[in-house]
Amino acid sequence: MKTLKIILLFLTIGMFQSCIVSGKPNIDFFSDARHDFKEARFMSVNVPVALAKPYIKRALRQDGESEEVISLIKKISKIKVLTVENGSQEMLRRYGQYLNDHQYEDWATVKHDGDNVNLRVKQTGDAIKNMLITVKSDRELVFVDIKGSFTPDDISRMINSISDN
Repeated sequence: MKTLKIILLFLTIGMFQSCIVSGKPNIDFFSDARHDFKEARFMSVNVPVALAKPYIKRALRQDGESEEVISLIKKISKIKVLTVENGSQEMLRRYGQYLNDHQYEDWATVKHDGDNVNLRVKQTGDAIKNMLITVKSDRELVFVDIKGSFTPDDISRMINSISDN
């Protein structure tokens, strides 16, 4: 019994350890030493998916999202969030070039509540393993790196859901 409690304690600590907020970027492009973003301030979070999925589903249901969109949450395996204050247009341009160089396809750009939301995916055949969402508002940039196992139809439903709202 004591061994079980110790194992559960270590698993719990491991899950919450990934919740730690950092002032260093957690997305490859921004953590590369070759890029100098002098004025930018970063805040990154590695979201523990096992803990976040129930909260995300509940929030989507409260917002009136369809069950199709909510079911996409099951396909997510990892989420990283990076916010940037004082980001520049040049930073976005270089980030877009980096994504193009790494075979990310630009799938959609949607204006939502005054913010520009851009969706890029990395696709191999019909499998989409990585999705990057960029939100540009007046004062900050938010980058969301989502790993999972999606189909083009899944992504299309999500885009249509955002566009309809």
